[in-house]
Amino acid sequence: MATTAESRPAYPTHPDARPPAARGDAITGDRYWSKEFAEREWEHMWKKVWHLGGRLSQFEEAGDFVIHEFKHESVMMVRQEDGAIRAFFNVCMHRGNRLVNVSEGGVNGSFACPYHGWKWGIDGKLDWVQDPEDFAQGDPCGKLRLKELRCETWGGFVFWTFDPQAKPLLEYLDPIPTLFANRDLENYTRVVWRTLRVNTNWKFASDNFNEAYHIPVVHPQFQPMIDDHYSTSIFEMYPNGHNRMIEKLQPSSRYPDAQQVKPLWAQVLREWDLDPADFEGRAQEGRVALQQARRALGPARGYGYFDALTDDELTDQMHHTCFPNLTLTATVEGLHVFRTEPDANDPNWSTFDYWYLVPKVGGENEAATLYGMRPVVEAEQESGDFGEYRTTIAQGDFLEQDLSLAVTQQKGLRSMAFEDCYLAGQEMRLRRFHEVINDYLEGRAERRP
Repeated sequence: MATTAESRPAYPTHPDARPPAARGDAITGDRYWSKEFAEREWEHMWKKVWHLGGRLSQFEEAGDFVIHEFKHESVMMVRQEDGAIRAFFNVCMHRGNRLVNVSEGGVNGSFACPYHGWKWGIDGKLDWVQDPEDFAQGDPCGKLRLKELRCETWGGFVFWTFDPQAKPLLEYLDPIPTLFANRDLENYTRVVWRTLRVNTNWKFASDNFNEAYHIPVVHPQFQPMIDDHYSTSIFEMYPNGHNRMIEKLQPSSRYPDAQQVKPLWAQVLREWDLDPADFEGRAQEGRVALQQARRALGPARGYGYFDALTDDELTDQMHHTCFPNLTLTATVEGLHVFRTEPDANDPNWSTFDYWYLVPKVGGENEAATLYGMRPVVEAEQESGDFGEYRTTIAQGDFLEQDLSLAVTQQKGLRSMAFEDCYLAGQEMRLRRFHEVINDYLEGRAERRP
């Protein structure tokens, strides 16, 4: 069904949204560095939740596969002959060798174990073994299968879970799919894909993206056009642990000169045929004018997808933190995806993924990104250590700013001086995030109101 102006969901809000509230569970430092706590997370949370594994665009043909390494497990997602994506443990059931040792690729009908040559069909069935007559139990072909995991898709994303009893993906993600109903995410193109190893616990990213309190200090470059003040921001929390924060695209209300048009804001207005001089002394009024200009001029400039968006979606930044480790930040230009995962052995380290996805724009074959103009084609993965990454990017890169703080905070959290966070009201989503972790660890997650 086509989306019309009348049917577009408005914000704020989803019926389940409520303002920030929390029980008050302490956020102690050992949650970030204790191996015992990390093991509890593995046993009681990571084995229960859905994991983002990749993009459908990585699975063009039957036999195409993507490997997702998580902790000590390796999961293999494979496109089937009927077009479906199925997930299996990347383990040969003969002697336990890894079947695949590359991150993605394609096979012609089967995977061959590099140890003894056993061939497993892309549907998980064992197709061929050497010397089938030499097994006391009989030929294992037709008897053995790869161990399968549940695998489902939404918005062009492929998810999997260790838990055979987990809620269906759309129910688990609720209300995130509803909040993204106006955006055709399945047809977005991932134009940036960076993977960084960082000396910090995985929870830093979820903490960080659950509040905007750090923005004036860590990201001062946003002041001219992103209103980070809590009085103008919208904070939403949902029963299952997902959250949303919405920041208006306008000069920050935090500063006395919020109504003065600064160069960056003037540049944005001019791009949509608005005269910055018309808004001098009332700069924040440019937000509504910008919405109207984009509504009127967008389709003719190739932005046909503007028609499906609400006026607020034409300007504002909408940060969705999906429990436990996925953040989807939507702007009118595209979608920033942040996924942080724990190190297999050391809770002081994690893997940080950043993807940037863009919608189709008529007549354009390049998109503006944090790293300059990029071709609108599926990006290759760029991997490395955060320390090396810092030397390759321009000053003012917001990922570098955030992750630098992650490294120094990880050191501070180990101090015996730290006993709990002392949070402002606008940071309550952070405490709520830790309380949902506690609910998983204590077996209460399904019973939360």
